[in-house]
Amino acid sequence: MTRTTAPPSRTRQTPGARRRAVGGRAPVDVRAWLGGIRLSGFMVIMMGLVVLAAFVLVPTIGTYLDQRQQIAALEESVEVSRDEVAELESQRERWQDPAYITTQARERLYYVRPGEVVYLVDDDLPPELEPQEQAPVSEELEAARSDWMTQLVRSLTEAGLARTVAPLTVGVPDPEPTPTP
Repeated sequence: MTRTTAPPSRTRQTPGARRRAVGGRAPVDVRAWLGGIRLSGFMVIMMGLVVLAAFVLVPTIGTYLDQRQQIAALEESVEVSRDEVAELESQRERWQDPAYITTQARERLYYVRPGEVVYLVDDDLPPELEPQEQAPVSEELEAARSDWMTQLVRSLTEAGLARTVAPLTVGVPDPEPTPTP
């Protein structure tokens, strides 16, 4: 005989359901969640194929993206080269014109025709581009009394011909400089 049960008249509330009703988050029971997952052989094989496809395709996609970047860079350099070639061709066409050659000779080499008078302006810079006067480095700066090369040679010969080593005196001035021959 089959037994039928009547639906419960009252629903049971679990402690988590009470917390959810109040507004708090219910804790997740990981064991119950993992226990509900059923793995079949087909599912394991399909997951294995997905992982294998990822291992195979990720390096391929990386290589593809690198190649696309290289191609874009090379196309950009080809475009720049084409612009340079176009500029050089237009410059070559300008040099075919005798008036342009005459103008360039006058401007660059200061060539003139017989009978012409040329005036060169030395101070043609605007005021903001003119070099500014530099302030003196020091108030105590003086011109050297002799040539530095002569001083260097004299110092080397005196050091090489000295018979004794003079003690190092820091901060003590020399009593009288000896005349050098």
